Amino acid sequence: MYKFEVYQDKSGEFRFRFKASNGETMFSSEGYKAKASALSAIESIKKNAPGASVVDLSADAAKA
Repeated sequence: MYKFEVYQDKSGEFRFRFKASNGETMFSSEGYKAKASALSAIESIKKNAPGASVVDLSADAAKA
């Protein structure tokens, strides 16, 4: 089962990571001063990202 894990880093900021069902971290967040801000970011991702497009910028980088 996929899950978000919220934690506090060594500098005291709140972060979250998204984990796959096999336990592998798929992505991590930036640091937030308030836990509520980290939780709000998670809710925003859950609400707004289901239809997110994929933009492949690697093809553009190869031309440069």
